[in-house]
Amino acid sequence: MISDTRKQDRPIAIWLLICCAMIMIMAVIGAITRLTESGLSIMVWEPFKGIIPPMNTDDWLRLFDIYKQIPEYQQENIGMSLEEFKSIFWWEFIHRLWGRAIGVVFLIPFVWFLIKGRIQKPLMPHLIFMFILGGLQGGLGWYMVASGFADRTDVSQYRLTAHLLMAFAIYGYLFWIALRLLFPVPSRNSAFTSAKLHFPLMYIPLLITITIASGGLVAGLNAGMIYNTFPLMEGQIIPPSYHDIQPWYMNTFENVAAVQFNHRVLAVSTFLVTLIIWFWSLFLSRPSPLTKALHLLMLAAVLQVSLGISTLLLVVPVHLGALHQAGGLLYLTASLYAFYLVHRDKNLSLY
Repeated sequence: MISDTRKQDRPIAIWLLICCAMIMIMAVIGAITRLTESGLSIMVWEPFKGIIPPMNTDDWLRLFDIYKQIPEYQQENIGMSLEEFKSIFWWEFIHRLWGRAIGVVFLIPFVWFLIKGRIQKPLMPHLIFMFILGGLQGGLGWYMVASGFADRTDVSQYRLTAHLLMAFAIYGYLFWIALRLLFPVPSRNSAFTSAKLHFPLMYIPLLITITIASGGLVAGLNAGMIYNTFPLMEGQIIPPSYHDIQPWYMNTFENVAAVQFNHRVLAVSTFLVTLIIWFWSLFLSRPSPLTKALHLLMLAAVLQVSLGISTLLLVVPVHLGALHQAGGLLYLTASLYAFYLVHRDKNLSLY
């Protein structure tokens, strides 16, 4: 019975993993869009008509004239040429087009699986909710972009962080359900390992998510462009301007020095927690799949920290910034996979 279920669910799991891969690519495109300051280049939201790019010079000039009305152009890009405008327009256009492509790749197979009767009843609410979340993410993206049209030369760091977290949440949701479809059967003789590692591994995805949220604030405030040394900031552990804003708690969200420092502390703390759990696991009896998952988790942690430090020291080059965002998703992926393997042994429910 279990083998039949796995055989039926495998195509659905592969489809969800393809969507995950597309979301990861979307995260990279989004990072490039942000780092090239391309996000405000399209000031209209046309969910269907928007798939068609400008087709002639008149179309380009019309969009360029609209862009000239916002503070980003008037205060930072005054005198920009049409060709320069095109260079930022295309990144935002690709970003939006890829988002639509994810929706299509999700919807068409979903309808096909539904017509063929391949979707088991407990799975249906999850798939419907995933589609709803995708639609909400598109709306949240526009809400984020709209924050840069009036009094700002950039988007709100709060809305950018919300948009980023939503993307990671959707990714994690799809990946988790795909795992439950692919690996529903617990490993033999793994109860001891599950009891020891279940709670420690549960906290790593949470720590990664909090660190990602702080990274969204860093990106939104361009806080990575200052204090480009590590581990000290202006020669000190804690930067002198950490408490410059009043009331004090707003430093966490709006003070570039505090925001970058907090991100550093969270990133290093998450790495150390991962290292401790990985080292401790070496002394535990554990099945081979979990051993490999823990090694992958440690590798992802080392990669992400290395990317983060390199990105900072080199003053956020576009390629490293984009890789750092992808690294965050890989780190989250590895943590969810390791946690799932121990969670599965405690909970046999398929969905």
